[in-house]
Amino acid sequence: MTDKTDNGLFQNRYRIPSSRASWHDYGGGVYFITICTSGRVCYFGEIADGEMRMSEIGRYTDACIRKIESLHTDISVPIYQIMPNHVHLVVIIEDITNLIKKETPQCDVSTARTSMRNAEMHQVANACGYLSHVLSRFKSAVTKYAHLNGIPFGWQARFHDRIVRNQDELNRIAEYIENNVANWNSDELNG
Repeated sequence: MTDKTDNGLFQNRYRIPSSRASWHDYGGGVYFITICTSGRVCYFGEIADGEMRMSEIGRYTDACIRKIESLHTDISVPIYQIMPNHVHLVVIIEDITNLIKKETPQCDVSTARTSMRNAEMHQVANACGYLSHVLSRFKSAVTKYAHLNGIPFGWQARFHDRIVRNQDELNRIAEYIENNVANWNSDELNG
């Protein structure tokens, strides 16, 4: 028996269809990510005199972004910017097929089993969208910190992603991120 009915409800609730590209598995790739705060409230700090001055939750968010690479060896975040009410990141996820080849060296059986187990876990994560999995953990860590420390905070339910298709596009995105603080007054997310 299924909980989905013909009236568009799932478990008696309306659901917004996914905005993710149905033709992409969100495993390996380069992504431009924007995550907004709930109601676009400026929880992360303010921009004054042309620089981002982070609040406590902004500084913790920065620490969490810096930690992503150590928690996920197949991910890099080469550039990011925390803004008063949103975060921009470029996230690079190593292709799972390359990862499996790297993690399965010719070695003793116990190492090979561990490598295969890691590869299997990556495949499970890919099934539900590895990118979403990683960003959910990041958002959860920031939210938990805010709640434990009595800091008012909330994220927008979803995030915006763009699959970066070539080096020119990546260069334009990097320039946009680097200039985001300077362009805050004209930013569409300011307000």
